[in-house]
Amino acid sequence: METLLGIYLNDQLAMGLAWRELARRAARNNRGTEFEVPLRELASAIAEDVETFRGVMLALQVRANSVKAAFAVAAERLGRFKPNGRIASYSPLSRFWELEALAMGIEGKKILWTTLRDTANLGKRLPDVDFEGLLVRADRQRSLLEPARVRAGEEAFARR
Repeated sequence: METLLGIYLNDQLAMGLAWRELARRAARNNRGTEFEVPLRELASAIAEDVETFRGVMLALQVRANSVKAAFAVAAERLGRFKPNGRIASYSPLSRFWELEALAMGIEGKKILWTTLRDTANLGKRLPDVDFEGLLVRADRQRSLLEPARVRAGEEAFARR
C-alpha cells in the first residue's frame, strides 16, 4: 500500500507543479489588468501549497519523482500552444481558460486534502498537518479566483 500511496503522492505533486506554473503564467499574462492582483495572490498561495505538499511527502519519506515533475512542467508549457482565437497574442479566451483551469485545480486540491486526511488516514498519521486549515485555505483561494473567472468569462463570451 505504501508504494501505491507514493505513486499517488508523486502524481499529485506533478499536478501541483503544473498548476503552480499555470498560475504564475496567468499572473504574468495579466500584468496591468484588473486580474493581476488576484492572480499574483493565487500563484503565491499555490506555490505555498506545493511546499506544504512536499513536506507531507518528506514526513512520509516518499521521494519526489523528478521525471514526473519535469513532465508536468513541460506539459504546462506545451499547453501554451493551444488555439485561442488569435494567431500570436493573448486573447480573452486565453485568460478565461487559465482561470477556469485554476478553478478546477483548486477543486481538485480540496479532494486531494480530503483523500489524504480520510482515505489515506494521514489525518491520524500526520497530526502536525492541518488538513482542515488546508481545506479552508483552498476555499479562500477559490473565493479569490471566482469573481475574476466570472469576469473573464463575460469578456470572452460577450456578444460583440
